[in-house]
Amino acid sequence: MTRIFLIGYMGAGKTTLGKAFSKELNLSFVDQDWYIEERFHKTVQEIFSERGEQGFRELERQMLHEIAEFEDVIISTGGGTPCFFDNMDFMNQQGDTVFLNVNPEILFHRLKVSTHSRPILRGKKDEELKTFIIEGLENRKPFYTKASYIFDAGELEDTHQIKTSVCQLRKILGL
Repeated sequence: MTRIFLIGYMGAGKTTLGKAFSKELNLSFVDQDWYIEERFHKTVQEIFSERGEQGFRELERQMLHEIAEFEDVIISTGGGTPCFFDNMDFMNQQGDTVFLNVNPEILFHRLKVSTHSRPILRGKKDEELKTFIIEGLENRKPFYTKASYIFDAGELEDTHQIKTSVCQLRKILGL
């Protein structure tokens, strides 16, 4: 039974690497945010707006516990999931956790092009976005670094880099 949780900041490549990795290993792939949206027929942003952060985080935790019962799966968590309640310890008990570590400058370039699709980033100028990323990473690193494995996910820009990363991750996890 294989259960791998991919954690990291938004734009780290959890979904990109998770999809490719699950395909390579012939495992199921679950994106936690997509799972929540499917279950509640609302976007994460809508749920966040309706319930507030605390309400969303409680729901997110419930869904994490639900997903953690799946077997032979790669799970891409929400960027903040490891940082609330006992979620990080719980994931470490349920399977392998991999922190996709990415340099803030690379995150900036990845997120700069998606500011329109990520409401939390909307309207941020370049310097504001850089500061937001750096501060966010600093706050979350103590949780992220509790992962079983730390993986450099800075090179996921094309299919060759993704395939190379999949091979490296497979080797690190001994799969």
